[in-house]
Amino acid sequence: MKKVVVIGLGLIGGSLALELKKRLGYTVCGMDTKEAHIKKALELGIIDKKSNDDDLKDADVVIVATPVNVVASVLQNVLNTISEETLVFDVGSVKNEICKTIASHSNRKNYVAAHPLAGTEFSGPEAAIYNLFDEKVNIICETEKCDWKVLDKAISLFKILNMRIKMMNPEAHDRHIAYVSHLSHVSSFMLGKTVLEIEKNEQHIFDMASTGFASTVRLAKSASSTWTPIFLQNKTNVLRSLEEYIKNLTEFKNLLENEDESGLNETMNNTNYIKTILNGIK
Repeated sequence: MKKVVVIGLGLIGGSLALELKKRLGYTVCGMDTKEAHIKKALELGIIDKKSNDDDLKDADVVIVATPVNVVASVLQNVLNTISEETLVFDVGSVKNEICKTIASHSNRKNYVAAHPLAGTEFSGPEAAIYNLFDEKVNIICETEKCDWKVLDKAISLFKILNMRIKMMNPEAHDRHIAYVSHLSHVSSFMLGKTVLEIEKNEQHIFDMASTGFASTVRLAKSASSTWTPIFLQNKTNVLRSLEEYIKNLTEFKNLLENEDESGLNETMNNTNYIKTILNGIK
């Protein structure tokens, strides 16, 4: 029976474990630095057994789903241990530093740098769900550095999970993802922080929170243990995106202060074009 080792049993790692058991019949071995996560993953049937480094030696697939600041060091250990045929991939949302760190490893060819653009605001094994990856984009970086058999195995697996594949170099990935994902999380965290500081009555927040507010601050429920490493790993690109965002906020503030009705209308009407780009995304 095929065996997969999942390192990091949170939302993404846990959901991948569920899918590989269901769709491909894998035996799933799980690792996590938190013993409580391993226990819960066993209770929920996400994994079949607690794993150790010995399981890496004959694993068909190894998935690294840890916080991004430790992915590179975990990969080093994994690549030191695996067999020639093992597929290794991570799911981190920052790729450039990871790819540079393991670039010269003798088993670099076994590693596929992946980033499935899927998730929710929840974390831990309890957050793992089926069908999380259906019709989601999965970005793969540096495919030219992969053994073609390993890459083919990875792409076949991702397609069975109904993911759409996009190739990108690590630098471009980190730059673009800072705008379309990381900035969204910063914005949500800071909106939530602002409301909590201004409105001290929690019942008022609950009573008056519209669906628009709830959806906008949804990402502020995300775990800081996941997002602090992401922001720091992609610091340069996140700062650049923040500078643009702050510039636009300042311009909007000036339009409002000057009661510039036409300017406000023009800004919002121009921004309405985003619905054309995002048409079809639920």
